[in-house]
Amino acid sequence: MGKFDGLDADSINMSRPLTVKDWISINKDYEIDGQWNTMMSRVAEFHSKHSFSSEENKGHDMGYRIALTVEELGEFAAAITKGKNHDQISEELADLLILILGHSLALEIDLEKEFHNKMDIIMKRPSIIGGLGIRITDYKND
Repeated sequence: MGKFDGLDADSINMSRPLTVKDWISINKDYEIDGQWNTMMSRVAEFHSKHSFSSEENKGHDMGYRIALTVEELGEFAAAITKGKNHDQISEELADLLILILGHSLALEIDLEKEFHNKMDIIMKRPSIIGGLGIRITDYKND
């Protein structure tokens, strides 16, 4: 049984930050410390600095945010397929992560909790071998 199995979302979210304002008050050290809170705090500070949620800046337009994510995914894919160096590939991957963390802020989603909930689900799934390699899915090949 996973860590979050049997817990309801309200009890998990009780004291957990969700908004930009909540997150920027948590950690101002900004050291590379391996902590989720530091990463989320830094992305929240970035969102606050540029007032992404303000009406004057068109708020959190998720259509636009998704388009940016697709653009960054394309840059990551190009870095891989064009044989860019490890640092360039790492930077493109970081861009994707920053956008995804920002999406969770824009939507006020507890992404850490959702990550663990989803891991509990996918850890129970079998693997299948397809034409392109191994895949972990609940999809059944008919």
